[in-house]
Amino acid sequence: MKTNNLLKKPWSNCVGSDRVSTMLRTEYWERFRAVQAVMHFRYIRCHGLLGDELGVVRVDQWEGRRRVFYNFSYLDQIFDTMLAHQVRPFVEWGFMPSALASGDDTVFWWKGNITPPGDWDQWTDLIQALTRHWIDRYGVEEVRTWLFEVWNEPNLPQFWKNADQDAYFRLYETTVLAMLTVDSELKVGGPAICGGSDHWIEAFLSFVQTRSLPLDFFTRHLYTAQPPRRVTPELFYQSLANPESPGEELREVRRRIDAAGYPGLPLHITEFNTSYHPLCPVHDTPLNAAYLARLLSEAGDLVETLSYWTFSDLFEESDIPRAFFHGGFGLLARDGIPKPTFHLFAFFQKLGGSVHHRTDRCLTTWTPSGAALLAWNPVLASREDDRVTVEESLPWAGGPALVRRRRVHDGAANPWAVWNQLGRPRFPDRETVDFLRLAAVPLVEVTKVEPVGGILNLRIVLEKNEITLVELLPYRDESPDYWGLDDSFVDGYASQDRP
Repeated sequence: MKTNNLLKKPWSNCVGSDRVSTMLRTEYWERFRAVQAVMHFRYIRCHGLLGDELGVVRVDQWEGRRRVFYNFSYLDQIFDTMLAHQVRPFVEWGFMPSALASGDDTVFWWKGNITPPGDWDQWTDLIQALTRHWIDRYGVEEVRTWLFEVWNEPNLPQFWKNADQDAYFRLYETTVLAMLTVDSELKVGGPAICGGSDHWIEAFLSFVQTRSLPLDFFTRHLYTAQPPRRVTPELFYQSLANPESPGEELREVRRRIDAAGYPGLPLHITEFNTSYHPLCPVHDTPLNAAYLARLLSEAGDLVETLSYWTFSDLFEESDIPRAFFHGGFGLLARDGIPKPTFHLFAFFQKLGGSVHHRTDRCLTTWTPSGAALLAWNPVLASREDDRVTVEESLPWAGGPALVRRRRVHDGAANPWAVWNQLGRPRFPDRETVDFLRLAAVPLVEVTKVEPVGGILNLRIVLEKNEITLVELLPYRDESPDYWGLDDSFVDGYASQDRP
């Protein structure tokens, strides 16, 4: 498909992370800085904003009297640090402070309360108080740049008691009206549902429309793993849908939103990955990167945000991880080791702003200095020959092109495989960690290609589960600038073999 479209990058708008309280740890920001230096994310989204870990809501009892007290000190530390790192919050309102909750039902090892408020007026007061506090502390113009999402996956009983739709609709209405009484220009949205419950789309939009409620954007999650094939205390095994399925799913969501009377309403995917479980080994593999490449190549035509869940394996929803590689969601494994999917995002960030050509295996773009293309080869079931060949042609004025290629596949930049070969050490020593860090570096190749009739023809062979970035630059040979250069004087080299 030939095109001159601009390349949108919704994957760089937001990224997910573990619960808000982990932002108090030094490790959190060390890992984030490593990712942010490459990705330049605008927002962070995570659970647990109002959880008891941060002490946001406390109840004092004194001489027979009861007082609800708000404590924003930890949130202030967190949001100050966030903004200092040039990233803003994609606020997820939840979970319920136990002091305001109607029940004791919780989710995750750290026990996020999933019940509606026991007193809706108290919930309103909390939302208003915290919104005012943020405006007082950071200024109304800053807070108006934030995005506010009501709850997380209320279509699942694990996250919202009984998946009660009516109760969620009430929560949405109460929350957004409480916020907007403080400032009417804040950006609000929901319902943050996951796949399999898209009947919520029409129901939610009908409720919002009937009640004349604000809705600045629609949020949904996207995971494409099938029901688990095997679950152990430490691992969660799943197969993946076909690589075209994520894009098809997003197109259907877009169609339903438009048909429900909200054409063009911004669609934010506030969580996406292959598996929805933080103990699924596929997350650590090159397949995870190769599988998601097609989705990233198409996403700019479909959504405003495609937020990867999550940037780091500092993630504790299913207890503290028990091994170095454990199937975590992160772009970075423990000790900041880049996984193959980290390189997928880094490669996409290297692409230019104008699309020359896009297929289901390759995306070619123009850059200020030349061109860049990204190609991928996910292999869900082994074939007789797992390799594929991608051919690309593009106009090229002038002389030869320098071709710089970076490769990730099962045999390159695959620290998970090396860790397996080392005997899967649960808690490796520092020397082993350093070795794994070396194993995470992409393979680099450099060649020179001559254009033919003003056309540059490339033939790229991709290994199983490979992602490859190819950058094309004008070639300049500076060898004549060196007086007396003759590599035949280097033992083992003849001048014609010079690199």
